[in-house]
Amino acid sequence: MDLKSNEPFWLVKNGLLSSYPSLKQDEKCEILIIGAGITGSLIAHQMTEEGYKTIMIDKREICNGSTSATTSMLQYEIDIPLYQLKDEIGKKAAVEAYQACSASIDELEKISKKIKSKAGFKRKASLYFASKKKDVSWLKKEFDARKEAGFKVKWLEPGEIADQFGLKKTHGGILSKQGASVDAFNLAHELLQYNAAKGLKIFDKTEMKSIKYHPNYNEVKLASGFKIKARKIIYCIGYESKNLIKEDFVQLKSTFAMVSEMGQIKNKNFSKTLFWNTDDPYLYMRSTDDGRILMGGGDEDFQNPEKRDQLLSKKQKEIIKIYNSVLPDQPFDTDFVWAGTFGETKDGLPYIGEHPKFKNSYFVLGFGGNGITFSVTGMKMVSDFLRKKTHHLAEYFRFGR
Repeated sequence: MDLKSNEPFWLVKNGLLSSYPSLKQDEKCEILIIGAGITGSLIAHQMTEEGYKTIMIDKREICNGSTSATTSMLQYEIDIPLYQLKDEIGKKAAVEAYQACSASIDELEKISKKIKSKAGFKRKASLYFASKKKDVSWLKKEFDARKEAGFKVKWLEPGEIADQFGLKKTHGGILSKQGASVDAFNLAHELLQYNAAKGLKIFDKTEMKSIKYHPNYNEVKLASGFKIKARKIIYCIGYESKNLIKEDFVQLKSTFAMVSEMGQIKNKNFSKTLFWNTDDPYLYMRSTDDGRILMGGGDEDFQNPEKRDQLLSKKQKEIIKIYNSVLPDQPFDTDFVWAGTFGETKDGLPYIGEHPKFKNSYFVLGFGGNGITFSVTGMKMVSDFLRKKTHHLAEYFRFGR
């Protein structure tokens, strides 16, 4: 499955950061990670830190799947509002899921500092604003739910939003203190380089073809004919898990993103904040670490890569029209535009844990707008699973929930 179209900004900006060989012999390891994007790189970091003999494979070039197309807005807010999620899965579960995403931002900052990352991790506030007057009532419910859960939030009236950020035609919104942004493509490469120096083995253009399950290990046969024996497999394959798992557990969506030319940000507070609105699908905006405006939205059900890509020009015009109505005084001259595919679950939560049809294996599938923060949570969860410890989020993130 093709997960992106055209050349995303991150690929062009970063170029070829590192290169890895394909696997050309049989191998044996404790942990085999399948999928070398930001999720796989985070899980590999955890496994290597804990001393497991770990191998990572990917059928593409490293990080050239959805990680190269992500917009990397790091938020504790899940796509399903907290007040609504409480009704769907219970107050305790909903609050703990939100708190886990918040803690993941803090953890990602620690990891970035530890590996001396240059991927532009920056702390930012987050503004969730009402695009229609009718949205104000439920958005204020959301504000109350977050405040009750202990999040540092402030309600801003339309005039305050205009004064602080230059946004017009809003109807108020929630300003959250907790948020961040990063170049996930760059960060994933940095994590892999850091851990390769500590013994992590990485192979690209190495595709899993079949698996034989044994009581205490799995034997993975590759497209090349070589084999890998692994005590445990961790699947970090994101939306392509839909090709592997047959039940209907995630809905694929197409999303569209673009970045402006450099030097177009006039309002200094814009660079310090993540923005998203209450539209469905919602518009999102942030700055990049080299002073561009990144924005996107226009999500639609995914049919196939060809139909998705045919919508690029139309979606670009639609998103810019919305942008110009909200930020008429801040120009946006498009420099890059691309499309990607992401997954949406019924409750906005990831799938992290075991699947009954895949023995000696775990999945870390961070769907929705919180893929990266869910993946950070997955680091600790997998660590606990391997030590046969119960993780408090496992019940909420399990298959078949």
